[in-house]
Amino acid sequence: MKSSKGKPIIEIKNVVKRYKDQLAVDQVSFTINQGEYVALLGPNGAGKTTIVEMIEGIIKPDSGEILIEGLTWKGDDRYLKSILGVSFQETRFMDKSTVSETLKLFCAFYNIGSGRVDEVLELINLSEKKNSYVENLSGGQRQKLAIGIALLNNPKILLLDEPTTGLDPQARREIWMILKNLKNQGRSMILTTHYMEEAEFLCEKILIMHTGRILAQGRLEELLAAHSEGGIIEIRLENETDALKLYDLISVTDSTCQLAEKTIYLKSKTPAVFLKNILGITEEQNVIISDLQVRTMTLDDLFILMAGQHLHE
Repeated sequence: MKSSKGKPIIEIKNVVKRYKDQLAVDQVSFTINQGEYVALLGPNGAGKTTIVEMIEGIIKPDSGEILIEGLTWKGDDRYLKSILGVSFQETRFMDKSTVSETLKLFCAFYNIGSGRVDEVLELINLSEKKNSYVENLSGGQRQKLAIGIALLNNPKILLLDEPTTGLDPQARREIWMILKNLKNQGRSMILTTHYMEEAEFLCEKILIMHTGRILAQGRLEELLAAHSEGGIIEIRLENETDALKLYDLISVTDSTCQLAEKTIYLKSKTPAVFLKNILGITEEQNVIISDLQVRTMTLDDLFILMAGQHLHE
């Protein structure tokens, strides 16, 4: 399947979702175009999964609007189900079924001919495992199978919720290559993840989320260009007391400054000049630095400076 890129396929407009007293999604708006891969990047509790579940029609927003090809789940649910492919962070299978039998079962749910099974096995690189029992699959192979199920109905839109969480680096890379190859078929994809490198490798648009809100969105190069004037100074201290002392002394300057654990991150237009001042302060206050780096900004730095924490916290 192929689609022309550029036309909006998903539109999220001022969406809000609460769970009792917790505001899970707070006035979120963004657009995804046909053929576009988009990462919802943020730590656990950022609101990523809630947004995806609202797009899937599993839960309803308290306010705001979600349009998929200009349609809503109210009255158009049959068609929308036919164009979405969904893979959850964890999928339960029948262990005593083979890979092929599992895919055929889901073909029956979709009322799809079993001829699609071999095509999907080829896409997810599991043809050699078609007769293997699910219980004998590795974690990475199970995730490939979950993605295969999401592809059975040949969807226009893939919704993947942290598909590589818990996998070893090699298995994660194999999943990435499968998703990268699927992009050539013109599908759109929303990927929730807390892996910076995953978002960078797979997605042209990145939405950085924290506590239910979007802190920044755009292409990676746009995000870095908008925030990367000057350089990043990363200072790791021997202990938390020293880290707090130094942070209190330098956070009053005009440079962006955040403290995460025992490490201070600063964005400075003139890092060389600022570094000289910092070294003077540490000597005067008898603060011990265990590591110091000056570099250009990365996506990880950008999140820390915006949210004041690491993605995995």
